[in-house]
Amino acid sequence: MEIEKGLRADARRNRDLIVAAAQKLFMEEGIDVPLEEVAREAGVGIGTLYRRFPDRDALLRAVGEEALRRLVDLVETALREEPDGWHALCRFLRASIELRLGVLPAKLEPHLHQRLRIGQELHEMRQRVIAGVLRMTEEAQASGALRADIGPGDVAVLMTLHIYTPPSMPDEQAMARVVEIMLSGLRAGGGSPLPGTPYSEGDLRRYTAVEHPPA
Repeated sequence: MEIEKGLRADARRNRDLIVAAAQKLFMEEGIDVPLEEVAREAGVGIGTLYRRFPDRDALLRAVGEEALRRLVDLVETALREEPDGWHALCRFLRASIELRLGVLPAKLEPHLHQRLRIGQELHEMRQRVIAGVLRMTEEAQASGALRADIGPGDVAVLMTLHIYTPPSMPDEQAMARVVEIMLSGLRAGGGSPLPGTPYSEGDLRRYTAVEHPPA
């Protein structure tokens, strides 16, 4: 029994290492990075990778699911633990950008959704993130902390902006400064009027829409 538990723990650890390595490389180099490179980054053999994930699509799905689980945890923990919507929004944005969770592998490749069917669990996790962002935005605006010309779709866009940063540019302190500048711009009463109209809840749902309905 103890041997079996040890084997299960080892298999789980290898799986987690592979998913973390894949998330890093998919975002840095794209979803077609060789799986041998993913295995090297994870510190496992290519055979171990294929035992856990029989093909690239299985690995893509696992990366997307893990990122969404972490986003759900971030948004719901922030709403539960912070005193108001503004502080929850700030905490959520800081953490999601720091952890590079705002950009799912699905956004790195325009045709990715044609390769994967999005299951009910993944769909439900997305809806929980959307609901959390909407609640944060509404509460922060109701309290007068968040400027009125910001919508939940704007928040989703801000979560993804950091992927365009040249990898050689910011260190952690520089990125932290950028995030605080961004949050300062979101505060009510500051900054210039924004062009266009706020990205609404409908825009947010379209932004995170999937090519295929849940199975």
